[in-house]
Amino acid sequence: MVEFNIPPYTGREMAYMAEAVASHRICGDGAFTKKCAEWLERRFGTAKALLTTSGTTALDMAALLCGLEPGDEVILPSYTFSSTATAFVLAGAKLVFTDIRPDTMNLDERKIEDAVTDRTRVVVPVHYAGVACEMDAILAVAEKHGLKVVEDAAQGVMSSWHGRPLGTIGDFGAYSFHETKNFSMGEGGALLIRDPKYIERAEILREKGTNRSRFFRGQVDKYTWVDFGDSYLPSELNAAYLWAQLEAADEMNARRLAAWNRYDAAFRPLAEEGRFEVPHIPEGCVHNAHMYYLKCRDLAERTAFIAFMKDRGVQCVFHYIPLHSSPAGLKYGRFHGEDEFTTRESERLVRLPMYDSITAEDQARVTEGVRAFFDQSESGRRK
Repeated sequence: MVEFNIPPYTGREMAYMAEAVASHRICGDGAFTKKCAEWLERRFGTAKALLTTSGTTALDMAALLCGLEPGDEVILPSYTFSSTATAFVLAGAKLVFTDIRPDTMNLDERKIEDAVTDRTRVVVPVHYAGVACEMDAILAVAEKHGLKVVEDAAQGVMSSWHGRPLGTIGDFGAYSFHETKNFSMGEGGALLIRDPKYIERAEILREKGTNRSRFFRGQVDKYTWVDFGDSYLPSELNAAYLWAQLEAADEMNARRLAAWNRYDAAFRPLAEEGRFEVPHIPEGCVHNAHMYYLKCRDLAERTAFIAFMKDRGVQCVFHYIPLHSSPAGLKYGRFHGEDEFTTRESERLVRLPMYDSITAEDQARVTEGVRAFFDQSESGRRK
């Protein structure tokens, strides 16, 4: 079986976790947490990076830092994971879903301004597959209307937009280090903060409402409960696991890109023949090979394709069901404008196996299966 995902592993993770245990400091904000945060800050040039328990809680923190009040509105794509939405529901906001671009599956920057009302406070670009949204256009709308920009860059670590790392362009950015991501700590994430004025508030939020971070830096002689907060700090064991991968980030990224390019070399000629569609990388985007997907003709063809590949020992999966059509989406939000592409494109997209350790041999099995299915499908259409 060619599995859809195998979590990344460098071989140094267990030694670093053992080192953390031996230090008798496993609760978080120890040496490995600091190494990871400093690496993110230095590598991506953000004012502050705070490791969190998940990409979801990084978004939770970002939503709370935006100072939302009940009735405020947040513009986001419907084609995204539930975490993008729940973070702002938690903060009391009303969700306003808008359509996506069919070429990148990202929020259509041309649809944002029409969705802005006097209650709009935040816009949330989601960088699908590690391919950047049109950030210049989004930032221009945000500046014009006084909106915060929260980047959901869960899939975007090591990707950039015209030289600017994803997650560092808006007011706040959220990374995910879930086991399905390019770099993993099992469950985990990071909040990136552009403006230093939010750092102290973010630390308090992350440390259960206390000024514990200031205490450990020697800025106060004791720490106490000072404001609302929660427990967003991951275990030092998780951070130790992640550090092994951040040390090898460039090598891991290169392997993923090589795998992505092997798929692309095999499939782009077939896409040019009209068999299916393949990912589009806009000019100015440097992507991180988070996923490789195909777009089938319709839902029926995609369903048949997934079953065909499963019979050949290859696990392929579809992705998000649009949030605006879900029970929670109907409860907490509304879709603005026409759903021209969101539902249609979501029903066509299928993800191929993609992970750091995938071999050329396994990719060849995937490629052979894809060719066989679409040869069969093309033959059937000609009859």
